[in-house]
Amino acid sequence: MKNFDWTSFTKTIAIKAPLSTIYNAWTQVEELEKWFLERVIFTDEQGKTLDKTLNVTAGCTYDWLWYLYEDAMQGLIKKANSKDFIQFSFEGDCLVDVNLSEKNGYTIVVLRQHHIPEDDQSKQFIRLGCASGWAFYLLNLKSVYEGGLDLRNKDEHLQPMINN
Repeated sequence: MKNFDWTSFTKTIAIKAPLSTIYNAWTQVEELEKWFLERVIFTDEQGKTLDKTLNVTAGCTYDWLWYLYEDAMQGLIKKANSKDFIQFSFEGDCLVDVNLSEKNGYTIVVLRQHHIPEDDQSKQFIRLGCASGWAFYLLNLKSVYEGGLDLRNKDEHLQPMINN
């Protein structure tokens, strides 16, 4: 494990959907709530809550809440180019870059989480935990936008599992 990169990871998936649709899936409240989060609040730099159908822009903050978890995650949209790239803070000072491109009728999503601290807790819960979590959510993104099936566990009578 001495050559293992604890500071970043990358996940890639191909989705049979238009690039603009997948960009919106990452940048609009109503789309993020279809595949990723139970509730999303984006707030602009003036403190105004964004409409659910508007694309988030750099400088906006977010409050994200997942199904079956009480604590919201807060962060900052660092970059958003209105086309094929978004970067946001995640798990403190970590960064997540989402790059989109088109190839053979697919939108290729490349997610890179980086700037992960190297303490043991960050190695376990951010590097390993987030890599596993993003793998599921990217598969759910594909499932929702290719076939309409949301794979998330939303049943409060069940304990959290790999699909939430």
